[in-house]
Amino acid sequence: MKTKNQAYITAFGQNVKKLLDSKKKTPEEVAAHGNIETKQVYRVINGEHAATLSVIYALAKGLEVEPKVLFDFDFTG
Repeated sequence: MKTKNQAYITAFGQNVKKLLDSKKKTPEEVAAHGNIETKQVYRVINGEHAATLSVIYALAKGLEVEPKVLFDFDFTG
């Protein structure tokens, strides 16, 4: 059974991008502070990667927010 929901993955990435912009941080800064590779941040932002819990935690750490904030977006897929 295939459970990947590309529309949700894309919406999640757009929310991460919105948070980056509102925090005035670059993907490179978030990656460094979250201790993940910069390409991981770009892959999430571009909807190319369904973030694992570890990546979600790293993104939240890099953005200096609680992980639940990453999921605070409207989605009607």
